[in-house]
Amino acid sequence: MRETITQTIDAHKHTFYETSQYIGNNPELGNEEFKACEALTTLLHKHGFSVETGMVDAPTAFIATYESNKPGATIGFMCEYDALPEIGHACGHNLIGTQGVAAAIGLKEVLDETGGTIKVFGTPAEETKGAKVTMADAGLFDELDVALMAHPSAEYVKSGSSLAMDAIQFAFRGRTAHAAAAPEEGINALDAVIQTFNSINALRQHVRSDVRIHGIIKEGGQAANIVPDYAVAQFYARAKSRQTVNPVTEKVIDCARAAALSTGAKLEVTNYEYSYDDMKTNEPLSNIFTDQLVSLGIRPDEILDHEGGTGSLDMGNVSQRCPAIHPYIRISHRPISAHTVEFRDAALSSQGFEGMMIGAKALALTGYEVLTDTHKLHQIKSEFVPFVRS
Repeated sequence: MRETITQTIDAHKHTFYETSQYIGNNPELGNEEFKACEALTTLLHKHGFSVETGMVDAPTAFIATYESNKPGATIGFMCEYDALPEIGHACGHNLIGTQGVAAAIGLKEVLDETGGTIKVFGTPAEETKGAKVTMADAGLFDELDVALMAHPSAEYVKSGSSLAMDAIQFAFRGRTAHAAAAPEEGINALDAVIQTFNSINALRQHVRSDVRIHGIIKEGGQAANIVPDYAVAQFYARAKSRQTVNPVTEKVIDCARAAALSTGAKLEVTNYEYSYDDMKTNEPLSNIFTDQLVSLGIRPDEILDHEGGTGSLDMGNVSQRCPAIHPYIRISHRPISAHTVEFRDAALSSQGFEGMMIGAKALALTGYEVLTDTHKLHQIKSEFVPFVRS
């Protein structure tokens, strides 16, 4: 059956290439991925999956399902397909979306023999307000036995961790005045922003070493001779765990509250992006995926250990709901960094596509192992501890 899975993926190689190229050459921003959504769901429907779109108020989200005629585990494949402004698919989401569909189609070919269910999740806007967050909050991943995806990279890297993150916006409202003739009549909203930065800089001495706080001044006034009556700052607060970042976020908000109090400005606090939870890699599941890469001809010394995530992923929210992995697949033999033109070009190259095909096969074979080896499934479930948000 393993050969059936890989042969099925190879048999549709041309279709998968055309799909990844179509999405890559028609980049769409988050929650605007109508072409990509249609291309992926049309392909899934053609292969016997039932498709539902538009859940969690996201018109380009989808869930495609194939149920066998036997009981068994439920395998989830994640698809991403949003692009970046100006530089297109410079994070390789044209490959990720196609890869998830290819893995599902390959595994579906043996599902009536193994038993179980396959679900493919189309998750828009990973680069901004990732739909995995709202889908996780809606409980859409709770029924999964495993959630699988792999991300393009310059190297093969095992699934690891990511930082929990809150995206906080502070909007201060003051009162205009002539900055030279009547400064006493003004309330300086920009002063409140600057004091917020100064307080946060002082806070850095009193947080754990894994905490990261970084921000910008989004708006700061219109002219030097007018007291700014409106100023906006945006911050990310990150840490290795949600339990750590929550109190840090409250302290950051307190810095803004203090600045508002001292300047007389009014403060509005909002989240300008969704909060991401930390990625909890399920190690038994990760080991299965690594084994599948080796079975496909990747040398063990080519697969690097994850050294700890410094960014944040909406896959983290999925990993708090069910056992999950987020490894990395090589798409280039030269060093490239994500969110660059070079990465975009690699994601559109023949080498990038071949890397995606290896990823699709490894994901499908990982799903097969979960479906057919009850001991491995027990190990996966035994390690998983769902997070309870306080």
